[in-house]
Amino acid sequence: MPVYIGVDFHARQQTVSYLTSEDGEIKQQQLSHEQPAEVRRFYEQFGGQQVIVGFEASGYAAWFEELLEELGYEIWIGHATAIRSFARRRQKNDRRDAELILDLLVRGDFPRIHRHSAASREVLQQLRYRQKLVKMRTMIVNSLVFMGASRGVSLRTKLKHRRGVERLQELEWPAPLAQQRDELCQLLLELKTKVDAVESWLVAKAEADVRVQRLRTHYGIGPLTGLCLVSTLEQVERFANPRKVTAYAGFDPVEDSSAERQRIGSISKQGSRLLRFFLVEAGQVAIRQDRDLARVYQRILRRRGHATAKVAVGRRLLIRAFIMLRDEIDYAEFQRRGVAARSSRATA
Repeated sequence: MPVYIGVDFHARQQTVSYLTSEDGEIKQQQLSHEQPAEVRRFYEQFGGQQVIVGFEASGYAAWFEELLEELGYEIWIGHATAIRSFARRRQKNDRRDAELILDLLVRGDFPRIHRHSAASREVLQQLRYRQKLVKMRTMIVNSLVFMGASRGVSLRTKLKHRRGVERLQELEWPAPLAQQRDELCQLLLELKTKVDAVESWLVAKAEADVRVQRLRTHYGIGPLTGLCLVSTLEQVERFANPRKVTAYAGFDPVEDSSAERQRIGSISKQGSRLLRFFLVEAGQVAIRQDRDLARVYQRILRRRGHATAKVAVGRRLLIRAFIMLRDEIDYAEFQRRGVAARSSRATA
């Protein structure tokens, strides 16, 4: 019998409810994250056994997952809302939550969700880091463009190149503005160096992945979009059909219907925001070359506007990428087969 450990995990502490095969007695303990040595000692006592640790999904648990991986334990991440739906009473505290998780683990009803591999987590972290750097760079560029316009100098996209930055620094401005300009220009150059370094790392990862290279045969999908697709979806066989994929990415429309009234709203946005961003951006490039996607964009543009149209194209691009990954085909083979990547709601 494996050792089951249910953990009610919080940022500063965790409440543990565990069951061993020695006496069959459920034991509990509270561990403080301010004492990492104590946490490690507690989990090391189960070494040499099959250990299954279950807890709710949390953005603060990266170090905890790394500790469990180091010890060779099996990690089960649970859906928080689904776990709570199993509670028999309305009373809620850390002890009850840990007991509930342990009970679900032992009974086999634990609502386990997919956990990304270490390689995928590393790629996704780098992609998010790049997005933060790009946002910072955009803020600085906008500030410099405004400063230049206020002094009668139109820069627009010239600041993307070192020559434009040097030209801006050559202008004579009052002392306070000149100092701000010089500091912002220095930050801009430093950010450009950092963005280039991260992108080089990501491009190298993309070139070494056959799945990403296969996706890049489709118009609009570059190395970053391909990496985000592969690292987010990972094992595509876990999705039964394209509709499951669009729901996982948050591209599925929200329905609020009752009796004769039927209302289909905007997308749920429940999945990866980063993946949706890359797909929508890639879709705007794809419609320039792909006639089918261009027709979809133009049809929805006339009825619903640009924002809805580009999201619809991004959703169809996701379905196409899923089919290409599932069937291990490139874009040319996809076109030859005439596979219809329809709306997610039209897919059985």
